[in-house]
Parts: sequence; structure tokens; C-alpha cells
Amino acid sequence: HCCAQLAAGFPPQNIQSIHFTMYGRYTQDLGVFAKEEAARLRQEKNRAGVGERVKRTELIEYDRSRCARCRICTVRCQAFLISKVGEDWIFLILLGLLMALVSWAMDFAIAMCLQAQKWMYGGLRHNVFLQYLAWVTYPIVLITFSAGFVQIIAPQAVGSGIPEMKTILRGVVLKEYLTLKTFLAKVIGLTCALGSGMPLGKEGPFVHVASMCATLLSKAMSLFGGIYEVRDESVWMVGGNLCFAIEGVGGLSIEVTSTFFAVRNYWRGFFAATFSAFIFRVLAVWNKDEETITALFKTRFRLDFPFDLQELPAFAVIGIASGFGGALFVYFHRKIVAIMRKQKSITKFLMKKRLLYPALVTLLIATLTFPRGFGQFMAGELTQKETLVTLFDNRTWAKQGMAEEFDYVGISEVWKNPQVNVFVTLVIFILMKFWMSALATTIPVPCGAFMPVFVIGAAFGRLVGESMAAWFPDGIHADGSIYRIVPGGYAVVGAAALSGAVTHTISTSVIVFELTGQISHILPVMIAVILANAVAQSLQPSVYDSIIRIKKLPYLPELGWGHLEKYNVRVEDIMVRDIRFVMVNCKYRDLQDLIQSTKLKHLPLVESSESMILLGSIEMAQLQGLLDDQFSRRRRLEYLKERAIAKKKVEDDSYRLIDEENRVVKDSEDQEEAIQPLEPVPPFCWVTADHSPHKIITTAIILFPPPQIAEWEDKQFDQQVDFSDCKIDPAPFQLVEWTSLHKTHTMFSLLGLNHAYVTSIGRLIGVVALKEVSYVVTALCWRVLGNPSPLLKSLQTKLRIPCIPPPTHGNPRDRLLEWNALSLSLSLPPHRRDTSCLANSGKY
Repeated sequence: HCCAQLAAGFPPQNIQSIHFTMYGRYTQDLGVFAKEEAARLRQEKNRAGVGERVKRTELIEYDRSRCARCRICTVRCQAFLISKVGEDWIFLILLGLLMALVSWAMDFAIAMCLQAQKWMYGGLRHNVFLQYLAWVTYPIVLITFSAGFVQIIAPQAVGSGIPEMKTILRGVVLKEYLTLKTFLAKVIGLTCALGSGMPLGKEGPFVHVASMCATLLSKAMSLFGGIYEVRDESVWMVGGNLCFAIEGVGGLSIEVTSTFFAVRNYWRGFFAATFSAFIFRVLAVWNKDEETITALFKTRFRLDFPFDLQELPAFAVIGIASGFGGALFVYFHRKIVAIMRKQKSITKFLMKKRLLYPALVTLLIATLTFPRGFGQFMAGELTQKETLVTLFDNRTWAKQGMAEEFDYVGISEVWKNPQVNVFVTLVIFILMKFWMSALATTIPVPCGAFMPVFVIGAAFGRLVGESMAAWFPDGIHADGSIYRIVPGGYAVVGAAALSGAVTHTISTSVIVFELTGQISHILPVMIAVILANAVAQSLQPSVYDSIIRIKKLPYLPELGWGHLEKYNVRVEDIMVRDIRFVMVNCKYRDLQDLIQSTKLKHLPLVESSESMILLGSIEMAQLQGLLDDQFSRRRRLEYLKERAIAKKKVEDDSYRLIDEENRVVKDSEDQEEAIQPLEPVPPFCWVTADHSPHKIITTAIILFPPPQIAEWEDKQFDQQVDFSDCKIDPAPFQLVEWTSLHKTHTMFSLLGLNHAYVTSIGRLIGVVALKEVSYVVTALCWRVLGNPSPLLKSLQTKLRIPCIPPPTHGNPRDRLLEWNALSLSLSLPPHRRDTSCLANSGKY
């Protein structure tokens, strides 16, 4: 505009009347201002050049030192290594190294704690009471410290962590589960819990630890740039899942945490796990725990003839019995938690005394395992590792079941008891460890259930092996040669079968081969594990899915085998037809009612209520932002500014008839009286002495009186919503009404969906959420439909499923009082005055 005036030949005096604003300055001539700015920029550039030359000189002098040359060489080598090797490999090497160090340090601390307990017990062997006191007090102190430390630092570290990992990998955000604070609480709490000697496991919690390490390491390396800034954390978490030292390439963590796993990411976990296992075993050799890199549990099974064909039925029996045993363990564990929750008085008392329950459970288990008490009948003196070493022994403990013919060597002497034989000792060990392990895993400390179940399975397999050795004292005759029964092989099969039944995994067979260092019993192990999984999966969920149900985590269960109803149930049978939607031509009043009546995070956007053509999906946060902006303080001030300007214009028109000379002669009092407004200033509105409308807006505290609130808000509510500045998903996930439940379950599991819209020729007819799919899947698997929505009740007749009446929650009187209290506030925007607790979250 100014340049056009200059080009048109305006005289300079006219140009002076035009104010040019450039970078906050007022000038008369744009050319003069441009020259001044150019000179200023030139001076700044010269000053910056001098500073850069001085800095460059200092760097040159610093680069001449020997330390600087080494640093420059290191940086160049790092850049060359990243460019040639790749950032993935470097990250995985660091992850494997870190996890090996953490695992070795934890194992070392746990071994020291267990050795200290034995030292205390052995030093007081002349006094039975002091021995019992030391045997019981030591684990109580460690368990209570672990429980208290975890509750103070990070309660998210309690338990295994695998159920939460399954939920996180599905796409659900769980706060504070992958933080440094949780990592420290998990490592320290797990070390103390395992050092107490309680029947607890390390493998499950260590998967959580590895995932936290992977996440924290990726965040730390993102400071250096590269792929870590944009790479999805779930990729590193999967690599961390594989990377706990004793597993190697078993892949248990993938099988228990991921329903669908990208095979292209498996090499990352494979490499990290292999490198971690290598470093872990090298550290054992360096610490002189081992002479060379060997298996954790060394076995000496026959390689030429490990088992006979006639022994396969016995291995199959182990698998079937382990399937029933694994299902019983999961059921018993869940019942313990349910009983504790039903006793409300006990629950309230234990909530106040959080350390009392861990102390009581530890006292009970430590008392029963006291070696000079009842523990002498169940090898209570042995740790879990020592127990596995004795159970994997390839020598037969008894012939014909007579304990006096036992060939006792080393730590195997604890299985000897003059009053009972080997079979009674093994039976007592299995029964006692079974319920002790289920009870111990309910303690609020970092712990797992894999290793206790592994030990119980090994004991059961040993019992079957000893029975086979007693029934066939001369062994199996084959081709004129006699091959005696190897009970240690049966123990290996039982350990893999029971642990696989509890976790619903097949990869436990590979883990057994890695732990023992032999694959001579690969066929019996695979047969037993498959049979155990077939039986257990038909009876109970896995222990991790059971914990998910106990904690009510948002996770979609598996359909399981056999259920043909999954092909007969359609989406139209389970979808919700009472849909909450947003229309393109809706008004802000409709938007306010919609926000107050639902708690959903996403809402469908349709063309109109008649056509119901689905146009996209919009987040509730976007709608809330539109409503906040419409009733924002800025718009209120703009409205008041317009009113002030209009009122000022009326005042100017009323005083225009007064003679200007009379207004100059009048004193200040008359002048102040003359400029009084035509209407009194409304209440709740304070203005400054300066009557400029701009300064009223910028320096005053403005509150509308109630009449003006209703008038202004009614106008705003009647306006049509403008979605131009709103982020809309134009392609939300959609299903047709005839989609089967099997395909719906697959889509929800594979894509990590929370909801999907059901359309018919582009028209929105319903919505199906993760809650509905979970209800139906649970109903198909366990034949019970709990707390269903009204539409799900129609499945009772179709699937013949009993319905559990939903419990009642909340107090209507309290909700009404809360509504009345919040509705009295007039200072808030109208869409924030009503409480959201009255919203019907069950509608869509």
C-alpha cells in the first residue's frame, strides 16, 4: 500500500502522515529505515565474525593437545562405526551387555543372601530354637523390606510384569511402568525377594526389567540423534523381552507377551539374547563360578540310547498330568486372590498394615520348610537351583523304593530320611511346594511363577522316573542290551511340561534344552509340552491372562480352540446401536450436551442425522477445544470491547451539541460530571480512570452480570460449529455388519484397536468396542457372560450362556449433591459447570 502511494507520486509531506510499522518502529521513509537496518545487521555480522575467529583460534590451540586429538579420533571412529555397522546393532549390543551385567549382579547378590542364611543356620546348629529363629527371621526381614521399598518407590514394580507388558505391547498406555524409578524398585525388590529363599521366580520379572532397560536406553541414545528419536518403543521393548540372560533363543517372552509378532524384528531379539547369554556366562567364568562356558544345570544323560520307545507312554502321561496340574495351579492362585478380596474386613485391615500380609505368609512358609522340622521331609534346606541340580541327576535314587539303597552323594543327602522312602519325600515336596508357590506369588513384591512351577514339574517328573525305575529294575531290554531308566530325563520332561501348561507356551521346551545343554530328550519333551498345553488351554487361561483378569487390564483374551460359535456370531449381534455422534451442521449447544453425556475419547462424524453417512472420526479433546475456544476469555473480552466502543459512540453523539468553548472553561469536577455514562456501570465490572475502550479491555477485571451471561451465551450456543481448524480422521476403521467374531477378534488383536465403526453402504449403524469383544470371547471360552450390555444379553439365547447380574456401584444421592454443587458456579464456562460423573459411559 505504501509502495503504491510512493509510485503514484505523492509528495513527501503526505508520506509523512502515513505511519509505517516495521519491527515495532515508526518511520517516515521506508528507504531510510532500510538503510539503518542494513547497517545494523552489518555491524552485528562483523561482531559475530570477530567472536567466531577468536573461538576458532581457541579451538585450534585446543586441538593441538594430545587429549583433543584422541577425542577427535574417537568421534570419527564412532561416526564410521555407525555408518558401516548400523545403529541397530550398536543399540542391541549395549542392551545385551547391560542386561547381562544386571542379571549377573542380581544373581551374585541373591547367592550372597542365600549363603548368608545358610551360614547363620549352620553357625547355630547347637541350639534348635536359635536355628529356627534365624531361619524364620532372615526371610521375613528381606520380604518386608522388599514389599515396603516397592510400595514407597514404585508400586508398579509389584508382581511379574508380564501381564502389564502384554497390555503395553497391545497399545495401551500404562503410566510409570517403564520408568527409571520402577526399574530401580524392580531390581532391588526382586533381589531381596529371591534372596529370602521363598519359592519365587526371576524369569517373569526379568522380562519386565529388560523391557524397561530397552526403553530407557532408547531414550538415552535419542539424545545423540539418529533413529532412536523416531523409532517405536515397542520394537526395543520386544528386543528387551528376549534379552534375559538364561533364556537365550527360547523365545518365551515373545510367546507370552505378543499375540502377533513381526518376524522381521525377531533377529533383534535373537542377537541381543545371544550376546547377553554369552556375556552372562563369561562373567560366571570370570568370577570363577564355572571353569568354562557350560549350561546352568549340567546333566550327564546317555547319548547313545537316551530312552526307549516303550517309555513314550510314560512321557505322554507326564504331559497330560502336567496339563491338569497347570490348570489347577492357575485356578488355585486365582481363588486365593478372590478369597482375600471377598473378606472385606481382612482386606481393610491389611490395607492399613501393608507389611503384615507378606510377613505372615513368609513366616508360614519358612516354618514349614525349617530343615530340622517338617522341612526334613521335603528337602527344605535346598535352594531352587540346588533342587534342580539334584532332580536332574541321571542316577537312580532308590531301587524297589527302599531308601537304604540310596546312593547319596553331596547335596542329594537332604532327600534321605530314615522314616520315609524317596517316593513319600517327593510326594510331600510336590504337594507342599504346589500351594506354597501359589500363595507366595500373591505377596506384593516383584516375583514370578515360572521357576517355582519349573521346580515342581521337575519333581513330578522325577517321581514318575523313580517309579519307572522301580517297576523296571533291570531297565528296558532292547536288541539284547539292557538300558536302565534315567529318572533325570523324566525330570526334564516334567519341568518343561508343567511350566508350559501354566504359561501356555511351547518355547519352554527350547529353554529346557538350553538350561541342560542337551537335546537327547527332544522328542519326549515336545510330546509332553504339546499334550500339557492342549489340556491346560481347554481348562484355564494362562497364569498371565489370569492375572490380567484379576487386575482388569484392558487386554483382549484369546478365542481358544474348537469354539465354532465364533463363526456364527456376527458384529451386528454385539455392536451398540445407541450411538453418540457429531453432525457436520451441529451447533455448540448440541456439542455441549454431547460432551457432558459421554466419556468416550473418539466420536464419529456424520453428515446428518437422517443420512448417517460416516465422514470420519474426531477426538473428544478436539471437540472440547472447540467449545473452550468459543467460550474463551478472549471472545468475552472482544464482546465487551465492542459494547464499550458502541457505548462510547453513543456518548460522543450526545455531547456533540455542547459548545467546545464551554467544555474547555469548565473545571475538572464539571468535566468529570459531564462525561458520566448514560447508564450506570453494571455490577461485577470495574474499570480504570482512563475511559479508552482499549485500556478498559487490557487493564480491567471484567465479570459479566447474570443477565448478560444468558444473553451472550445463548447467541454463542446458537452458532454453528466450525470444524475447519479441527483434526479429523477421514478413514476410521470400519466393519460391515456381517463380519464374523473370528475376523473381528483377529483385527482387534492384530491392529490393536479399541473400537471400530459398523457401516452399511457407508451409513453408520453401530459401533463395537474392545469391551464388547472381550465379553463375548470370555463367554465363548468360559461359558459365562458377566456384566453385559443390553445388546449382549441377546447372545444368551443364541449361545446359551448364563448371565451374571452386574453389581451396583455409586450412590445416586451423592451424585445429585455433586451435580447441584457444581451447577451453582457461574464463573466457569457453561460447558464446564456440570460434573462428568453423571455421563453415561456405556453409550456410544
